[in-house]
Parts: sequence; structure tokens; C-alpha cells
Amino acid sequence: MQDKLYIVIPAYNEEANIRKVVDEWYPIAVMAGEDSRLVIVDDGSRDNTLAVLKEEQKNRPKLIVKHKENSGHGGTILYGYKFALSEGADYVFQTDSDGQTNPAEFEEFYRCRRHYDMVIGSRKGRQDGLSRVLVTKILKAVVFLCFHVWVEDANTPFRLMKAETMKRELKYVPKDYFLTNVLLTVAFTKHDRSVRYIPISFRPRQGGVNSINMKRIFGIGKNALRDFAKLNRIL
Repeated sequence: MQDKLYIVIPAYNEEANIRKVVDEWYPIAVMAGEDSRLVIVDDGSRDNTLAVLKEEQKNRPKLIVKHKENSGHGGTILYGYKFALSEGADYVFQTDSDGQTNPAEFEEFYRCRRHYDMVIGSRKGRQDGLSRVLVTKILKAVVFLCFHVWVEDANTPFRLMKAETMKRELKYVPKDYFLTNVLLTVAFTKHDRSVRYIPISFRPRQGGVNSINMKRIFGIGKNALRDFAKLNRIL
């Protein structure tokens, strides 16, 4: 009996990228077996992202398109994770819809899925700008100071998780939390789940406009410091 893999991808105003993202990741769902699915969650896009997805869905039986009101990246992947669990997924993989990750690097992750609760990418040779690299380094330091755990790359949008373990850790993530993946990485680590980091490449955004600018990043960081202190007591 094959494992049931659900690939969860959030999308917001990705009209320029989404068709290529489907082209790249749909074969992974096919490879994974009959019951595996590619789930793309449209986070209330204002462009034609949803229309393109519905068109793609017509000839791709393993593509599931979900639409919800806008709540941000964290709330959208949380929605996708809960949907995958409700469908009985054995494993849940998450990546983003900006085309920065490489599906060719997925195979190594999937080969070792049964040996770890989470296999997460550690971004090497990044091509998304020095400011983004700096934010990642600062986030790693903040996570260590607030939660007293070391994580190699807390927010990587390239992670494979055992659904059973993820379900236990999701209870610590508040509804629509903006740093869902960061908190999950911390929870897995703090609770001594088996976690493996594998180096991955990280391409430049393949099209469209990034909705996160530096001003917003610093705003998120300020809120994170406040929230992390509260969440550490819960964890």
C-alpha cells in the first residue's frame, strides 16, 4: 500500500507563476501514488490566480483547488495542513507558489520520510537577495533567544512532515498565525521530534511581485518577539 502524500501550496496573486508551479509539482503527486494530491490554496487572490487554477484542474484529477478569504501566508498553509489531515494524508509536504523551490530536490526528502518526523530544507546558495538572507539569520537568532532551541532554517517553504506528528504539533499554532511554519519547526524541535535538514537551492522569484517588503518584514518581526514570549510558555 502506497503512502498518501498531500502537497500543500498557498497562493496569493500568483497569476504569473501558478501555471508553471502546477506543471512542476503535479508530476510529484502522480509519482507518489494513486491517493496522493496536489493541493493549492488560493488566499483570496485579486488577480486571475484562481481562474488559472480552475482551468488547470479540468485535466488534472490529482489537483485540488481550495479558495478562502485572505488571511496571509501562515493562515493559508494552516488551512492547507488541516485539510490534508481531514483527507487522511500520511505525509504532508509544503512549498510556495513563487517558483523559488526546485521539485527535482524532492526525491531525496521522500526517500527518508519514514525515518524522520520532519525533513526540512536548509537553503544554500540563495538567490533571493541579501536582505532575505539577513532576515533568516536574525530569525534563527530570535528563535534561539526566545525558545532556547537551535534551528538551521526555521521558515523554509520546503518541508515534508509525518501527518500523525504534525497533527499533534498543530494544536500549538493559533488560528491564522502569520508564522505557522516557524512555530511548527520550533515545536518539532522543542518536543524532540526527529528532524533532518537537507540542503536545498533557492531560486529567485520566477515572476510576479513579492507581497512582503522590508517594512512589513520588520513589522512581522516586532510582533513575533511579543508572540514568541507567550508561545514559549505554551510549548
